[in-house]
Amino acid sequence: METRQSSGTVVTTSSTSPYVEFENFSPTSGSYHRQFVRSPSGVLIFSEVVLGLLVWTLIAGTEYFRVSPFGWVMFVAVFYWVLTLFLLILLLSMAHTRIPHVPWTGVVLVFNCSAALLYLVAAIVEATVVGRGSRGHHNYNSWAASTFFAFLVTLCYAGSAFLSLRSWQSRQDGS
Repeated sequence: METRQSSGTVVTTSSTSPYVEFENFSPTSGSYHRQFVRSPSGVLIFSEVVLGLLVWTLIAGTEYFRVSPFGWVMFVAVFYWVLTLFLLILLLSMAHTRIPHVPWTGVVLVFNCSAALLYLVAAIVEATVVGRGSRGHHNYNSWAASTFFAFLVTLCYAGSAFLSLRSWQSRQDGS
């Protein structure tokens, strides 16, 4: 990342973390952070939003309330979908830079780790319910597809957690 100082010199900084590079970004032209959109973290968070939406809409379009474990799956899917959408908007708009007292790398790390863990539990619960005698049910295809996407979004959150951990470690080493 290059920044120009008033003396005409160019200061070049490099970072090993996608979160660090977007934390040092200063928006001058445009209303969103374009580098973040193309970064691995940006791709993962967009994937989490799309796949999470698929998980809960595939379940919500069925009679899921008749099978009590789907209540847990719906809670996890909708809860993390809303929070991930909020985080995406926060990161794209660079609004987090206006709140410098919050340790954002740590917050994002805890968020991604908890999302990966709870989504894994929800995906396993969903797979157990779908695999246990619901094959003849008319909602089977939606539930099976939702289970597949739940495991995919779990992988996305695990990848985001890994990138967040690397970012957090680099911030700890640099502090």
